[in-house]
Amino acid sequence: MNAPLRLEIIVASTRPERFAPVVAGWLVTALGERPEFEVGVLDLRDLALPVDLTETPEVEAFRARLAGADAFVAVTSEYNHGYPASLKTALDSAKHEWRAKPIGFVSYGGLSGGLRAVEQLRQVVAELHMVSVRESVSFAQAKRRFDKAGMTDDDAAIDACDRMLNQLAWWGTTLRAARTVEPYPG
Repeated sequence: MNAPLRLEIIVASTRPERFAPVVAGWLVTALGERPEFEVGVLDLRDLALPVDLTETPEVEAFRARLAGADAFVAVTSEYNHGYPASLKTALDSAKHEWRAKPIGFVSYGGLSGGLRAVEQLRQVVAELHMVSVRESVSFAQAKRRFDKAGMTDDDAAIDACDRMLNQLAWWGTTLRAARTVEPYPG
């Protein structure tokens, strides 16, 4: 069996009293049943990534973490029909480290469940030479969808998460093998 894929979960919201840790915690729990992944969490609230994109030791450490990953999932809220500025800063803080790697999305928010943010992100990650997997997980009215323990019995979300993780595993394995044979030319 191949070594597990290194999957980094990017927690995008940095706002006070954010709901992101609940959604990210649910995803981490779901991944606990998936031996094909070794999971890490990059909480953007904890990272000092400069918005002016200057080079700092924190940026270098962030890039090194990205370089070691085989796949990503962005857990993102939707603000004003878009994704958080902190996520844009994170995406722009690296370049080659994202390339030829898959990314999935778990979004949450009001009525749209963060889907407008995800649609914008698909355009951005394509420019970074990433593969956006087709399936995503969306939680409309998210605060009503989780219990006090941070779990949900939303069958549609659980099923979507399973399909998204299956796609991430396939793309992650395929692209890792391809990068081993020949570096990505982008």
